Amino acid sequence: MTVFYLNLSIVYFFSFLSRYFAKPTEIGPTEVKPNKLLAFLALSTLVLVSGLRNNVGDTYYYMHSYSIANFSWETIEFEGDFGFNILQMLLQQISSDPQIMIFVTALLTNALIVMTLYHYSRLFEISLYVYITIGYFLVSMNGIRQYLAAAIVFAATKYIIEGSFKKYLLVVLFASTIHQTALILIPIYFIVRSPAWSRTTYILLGCSIFIVIGFNEFMNILFSAIEDTQYGGYKNFQEGGASVLRVSVGAVPVLIAFLGRDKLKRIFPNSDVIVNMSILSLVFLVISTQNWIFARFSIYFGLYQLILISWIIKLFSKKDQKLVYYGILVCYFIYFFFEHVISLNMYYRSDYINL
Repeated sequence: MTVFYLNLSIVYFFSFLSRYFAKPTEIGPTEVKPNKLLAFLALSTLVLVSGLRNNVGDTYYYMHSYSIANFSWETIEFEGDFGFNILQMLLQQISSDPQIMIFVTALLTNALIVMTLYHYSRLFEISLYVYITIGYFLVSMNGIRQYLAAAIVFAATKYIIEGSFKKYLLVVLFASTIHQTALILIPIYFIVRSPAWSRTTYILLGCSIFIVIGFNEFMNILFSAIEDTQYGGYKNFQEGGASVLRVSVGAVPVLIAFLGRDKLKRIFPNSDVIVNMSILSLVFLVISTQNWIFARFSIYFGLYQLILISWIIKLFSKKDQKLVYYGILVCYFIYFFFEHVISLNMYYRSDYINL
């Protein structure tokens, strides 16, 4: 865990300084623009730690596949997730060492996420701190393809806010060549552009509860619909459900956003999309208490909670904001320790970083 602790400390240090030396801005969704050089150093730390690993989740299998497969225009079938195979083909022209694939995907994923947080987060360092402590950074090293697809669509947040459906659609279609589940984000566009806490919001929350209650029937319908696709194998996916603690952690920012919804709308006029995406993340987390596979869908929405949590601190009175800030640091670190050490017993292995 030494590398994970150091990564958390260094990323927070650089991102905090980045905001500390920020410049005021009159253009954009935030009041300040973090220092680019210091933000880049925070990003570099994330990329190095993620890109130089050789373990964590399914990293080994991705590296093994890269080593034994020969990706070429003749062998690539242009269906499903062919975009990722094209990326591997291009990388094999540079090196047969699978570490290059791990590094490049880590670079692309984290760069897209950090750049989006840089643009929309009110407290940049809080967003990056929670990105690590809530486990999203760890998951990005496990579900490589899906997290890369999620990062690509996350970077298109501005198109949702601006109402540029055609541009958003092109980004989603491109992301779906990396992981086909990204296609679910096409209809999501029309849902999240509704005002936050409208009738649509309560319908979504209500649906999640009904799905949990009638989960077996819902599963039968779902897998009947996808049984002939490459994801039909998920029917036999048995990893239990997400913990109540995990759902609670995802629910708290949404609850605070609801309680301070009027002030949030005043200080962050474009917050509707961010709040609605965060609600969808919670919806999928609630459903995932029955089967962990649904937590994989929340990958596409959970990143928006990183933006939301950086704004909810500003919903409190000025004298309480510092207490809430430190409370987030402490509580999320406890969750980080519980998940990484007690629950998962994580360790970091690399041929380049040995601590």
